[in-house]
Amino acid sequence: MVRESNRIEFKGEMNDKLEKEIVAFLNNQEGGILYIGLDNDGHPTGIVDLDTTQLKIADRIKNNILPSTMGLFDIVTEAVENMTVIKIIISSGLEKPYYIKAKGMSPSGCYTRIGTSS
Repeated sequence: MVRESNRIEFKGEMNDKLEKEIVAFLNNQEGGILYIGLDNDGHPTGIVDLDTTQLKIADRIKNNILPSTMGLFDIVTEAVENMTVIKIIISSGLEKPYYIKAKGMSPSGCYTRIGTSS
């Protein structure tokens, strides 16, 4: 079973911290993987509307994070315990620091990953 680490994060559902986690992985030297639909112990919680959720995630990453994240992430699905979850694979960005557009390049908009926390 996969566990949370400096490169892996679980979220039971898509929430307002999505961009924070993505920015932290973009600024991390190795990138990372964010699972949507897994609780903190790695058990699936399920995704209600898979296609719509995937589109919303891509839209939020493209529109809410600067510099451009094009080509730095991939959104796929994966089966865990016979349930489908969303797996966002994030590459380490080349134009660091990445930040949340609405908060600017400030302590509240710029994140990095240390251990299992952003």
